Amino acid sequence: MSTEAPTAIIEPTVQPETLTKEQQALKLTKRYSLWSAGGGLIPIIGLDIVAIIAAQVKMINEISKVYGVEFKEQRAKSLVSSLIAGLGIVPLGTGVLFSAMKILPLVGPLAATVALPTAAGAVTYATGKVFIMHFESGGTLLDFKPEKMKAAYKKFFEEGKDKVATATQEAAN
Repeated sequence: MSTEAPTAIIEPTVQPETLTKEQQALKLTKRYSLWSAGGGLIPIIGLDIVAIIAAQVKMINEISKVYGVEFKEQRAKSLVSSLIAGLGIVPLGTGVLFSAMKILPLVGPLAATVALPTAAGAVTYATGKVFIMHFESGGTLLDFKPEKMKAAYKKFFEEGKDKVATATQEAAN
């Protein structure tokens, strides 16, 4: 009688299709948009904004790796700030306002819980999309010009609001 363990029949594994750099980066953008939306739910005033910006910087880092672009954290933070400021005072002020509203009894946290996650996810989505667009054209963090991306960023922000709202509704169901 043999003491060897029976060998299993090993089926060849099916390799998933290889994703393009753009597809990989879009997956990261979607993931971090949802992380940012979750950051908007943090009940501590200001910490929510810090979490959202941290998610965006981490996303840019990972997208940079996909494209083989050198990443500099300080540069990424500066670019994120410039992009958000480029949306205008209303979206920028809205995020800060919703964060600050958490201090108001009952109504404040409810309003902030509804609005800030969508705005945070949309800003992160727009950030990811403009960096993908820039990296796809051969750009780097050093030659990224936020002012040249302003129109595209605003368009992606609006697109992102719909995508994040849809994704959060699907996750809730």
